[in-house]
Amino acid sequence: MSKSRARSIFVCQNCGAQRPKWEGYCTDCKSWNSFVEEKLQKAAPDQGRGWVRPAVEDSPIALNSAIASAVSHAPCGIGELDRVLGGGFVASSLILLGGEPGIGKSTLVLQTAGALSSMGLKTLYISAEESPQQTALRAERLGIRSDLIEVASQSNLEKILEWASEKQPDLLIIDSIQTIFSPSLEAAPGSVSQVRDCAAQLLRWTKSSKASTWIIGHINKDGHIAGPKVLEHMVDTVLNFEGDPHQNYRILRAIKNRFGAAGEIGVFEMQGIGLVEVSNPSQIFLGESEVAQSGCSAFASMEGARPLVVEIQALSTFSPLNNPRRVSVGIETQRLHMICAVLEKHLRLQLYQRDVFVNVMGGLKISEPAADLAVAVAMLSSEAGKPLASRLCAIGEIGLTGEIRPVNQMEMRVKEALRLGFKALYLPHSSKERLKSALSTADSKKVRWLSSLKELHDIKSKVQKNSSKDDELAFNSP
Repeated sequence: MSKSRARSIFVCQNCGAQRPKWEGYCTDCKSWNSFVEEKLQKAAPDQGRGWVRPAVEDSPIALNSAIASAVSHAPCGIGELDRVLGGGFVASSLILLGGEPGIGKSTLVLQTAGALSSMGLKTLYISAEESPQQTALRAERLGIRSDLIEVASQSNLEKILEWASEKQPDLLIIDSIQTIFSPSLEAAPGSVSQVRDCAAQLLRWTKSSKASTWIIGHINKDGHIAGPKVLEHMVDTVLNFEGDPHQNYRILRAIKNRFGAAGEIGVFEMQGIGLVEVSNPSQIFLGESEVAQSGCSAFASMEGARPLVVEIQALSTFSPLNNPRRVSVGIETQRLHMICAVLEKHLRLQLYQRDVFVNVMGGLKISEPAADLAVAVAMLSSEAGKPLASRLCAIGEIGLTGEIRPVNQMEMRVKEALRLGFKALYLPHSSKERLKSALSTADSKKVRWLSSLKELHDIKSKVQKNSSKDDELAFNSP
């Protein structure tokens, strides 16, 4: 009889979609020429089909007894990282770290290993992208010297797990998941099946040990972590390391966290000695000029449980194009289109003949609608060609009917703005009662309560004119 052929499927390397035959276009992720043939592999008899291999004696237990024996967070000594993780590392946790090339992912995990070594904890650092000598050079630049940190260059997952079982480290670092492979699969390293299978084996090892495992992941051209989406479902925590490549500041953001709050951020500054924590992040997102500039306003953002005050700049100029440009950095472009439409409808601004540019200082990306009012005020100031009063902070969501709506955690936002010296505030009128205690120390004459955008019709005349009288009049309650 003829020998049966091994069954194969075609897998999209961008999203992980599977097809029985090759297709030039993936209807799931809209990418072209992304399908690669991969042979199906039978699971080993002792491996099973689950991500986590339970012990034979495992059986259901009472929830109260499970809570009593639950593990707790162990701080690593890097305050910003501990904040993002929810208080520190958790034993038997799997963490995925993604980010642009050169953003500082390897530097962050190596500094983490150094911080843990000062607490007497062991680290096994596996790099499939550089030699041990190259890793040692980077560690020397960062001032890290410890016998508790062991480094190796290896891409064979079976060898890596053999070393991990032998060394029993407190922290296992894999740099990166796209460069290691499992010999049991014929697919190339970095393919969907290799990434999924290697992550599953690392998950099994992590859950059966007391170590915490860090996996560094590459990102694709869309800014998402390369590989199948199931990779993010498998791990306990997904961290994204982001920042403007032209600036020294880096933001570590928790996209998913089973042991803490998602959306929490930590702010670092890249220096010659490595990543340094930023104690007061709001300062880096505010302009350094003490003189008020036209087209500038401030907004209090909530990043996890931390309020940050950021500066928003807007510029509108005459456009010779039939379709004027709408360019935004740090804010969704669709959101900017909506704000422009509302301003045209309710304030009669002729923005259909203007190019509009909006920028969030410091490289922060804002996705919440609470920045709508600050963007609108900055655009009005740019249109008037005159600055608003210095130290003005605007918070509120704008609806399609022009109303100003309150947003969540208004009290924390207002307190942060007042702490940083902001005296003039534009706030939703419906939040007036709730913010009485937060505004107890503020000057009531400089707090303007807004119910609709139409109340900003006079903002062009109520701008700072270098006199305290005009400044005070600009913020009288309507």
